[in-house]
Amino acid sequence: MEERAQIGIEDFLKVDLRVAKVLEAEPVEGSEKLLKLRLSLGDEERTIVAGIAKHYGPEELVGKKIVVVANLKPRKIFGIESQGMLLAASDGENLSLIVPERDVKEGAKLS
Repeated sequence: MEERAQIGIEDFLKVDLRVAKVLEAEPVEGSEKLLKLRLSLGDEERTIVAGIAKHYGPEELVGKKIVVVANLKPRKIFGIESQGMLLAASDGENLSLIVPERDVKEGAKLS
C-alpha cells in the first residue's frame, strides 16, 4: 500500500469546501474532456473548468448541486479562468461527482 503524506487539522481547515449549483454547462472548444461550468455559490457566481466531459454531458449537470473547493487560486485552462475545482471520485474507469445527500442552500460550507 502506498504511504500518503499526513496533514494536520490546521491545514485541512484552510480548504473552503462549498455546495454550488450548476447554472450552465458547455463543452470547452478544442478539448474532448473539458466542460466549462457556471456555478452559483449563493452570494456569487463562478466559472470552473472540469475534466469530466467523458463521464457527464452538459445537459445532466445543469441544476445539479455539487461540492467545490472555493478558495483554490484561479488558473487559466484553455484560455478560461477556472475559479475553483469540483470534487469527484474516480477508480480509474468510472467517475462520480461528490454531491450533497440532502438539499442544502448554495454556498453552504462543508465541515
